[in-house]
Amino acid sequence: MAQPEPLYRRIAGEFEARIRSGELQPGDRLPSIRQISERWGIAIATATRVLATLREDGLVEAKVGSGTVVSATPGRPRPAARPKAPAAPRPPGGAKQALGREHLLRTAIAIADVEGADAVSMRRVAAELGVGTMSLYRHIANKDDLVTQMADLVFGEAELPDPGPAGWRAKLELIARRQWSLCWRHLWLPKAVSFTRPSLAPNMMVHTEWTLRALGGLGLPLRTRMQEALALHSLVVNLALSTADEVEAEQETGVSLARWLQAQRARTEELFASGRFPLLARVHEESAPDLDELFEYSLARHLDGFALLVGEAVPVPHRQ
Repeated sequence: MAQPEPLYRRIAGEFEARIRSGELQPGDRLPSIRQISERWGIAIATATRVLATLREDGLVEAKVGSGTVVSATPGRPRPAARPKAPAAPRPPGGAKQALGREHLLRTAIAIADVEGADAVSMRRVAAELGVGTMSLYRHIANKDDLVTQMADLVFGEAELPDPGPAGWRAKLELIARRQWSLCWRHLWLPKAVSFTRPSLAPNMMVHTEWTLRALGGLGLPLRTRMQEALALHSLVVNLALSTADEVEAEQETGVSLARWLQAQRARTEELFASGRFPLLARVHEESAPDLDELFEYSLARHLDGFALLVGEAVPVPHRQ
């Protein structure tokens, strides 16, 4: 018996039919994720997948200042049901490769990268793999364990050279930037990290161990080195959370940061015209905050403070 088409695909199919018929013309804006969620009574994650499917099929595109619009040249029609990949040959012993732990985790990561961690569940991952939900429990204990293992696998993507660049500062810059890149590629990752209940996850522990070694030879107690490793990681994660929140807000509302700022313009100018905030008014004339720039500034100032702790001279920042 054929599996019913997923709800997000049925909804995407409705939009596709309207686009193919010409009811929706190139440049026409589609409803926001929030509007789709409310109209069909579905979760935000499912509504997100609707638009993601249409983007993958070349039917719509994100346009700054307009949200999601019909593409100028909509892609070719997709088949009613996408053909399944040919079954992978079974390894000796009869074990199914599809049920391998890494394949399971990669599937969950792919879901989270598109729809966020909230869309990941044992049932959803099992459906994507075409297996029964209970078969996943041979590898994963529960949802929390699944997210932890996903995060650990992602941390393994960052290559940490041994011994790395010369000097503690260059080493800390390297690992902070590698972690920042991971958070950009996997926006759900910062929320999967806990400082109060850290996971005993090998790849995450590799990052901490590498940082502790980077601080060797400075005459610091191991506890101080551990505090620095956690503080540096916290700097990355907390800034990355702002990135994830902004992307989530844009997905849910269909309003880009540029449009949101434009909508606030009248109220902002009213506040600044009062003369109470002359310095903020001058800063406001510049563009919206650049999170990459803020990250680099925060990292530099953090490391300047650590340099004072270990009795080293603080480099003079280059002035443009």
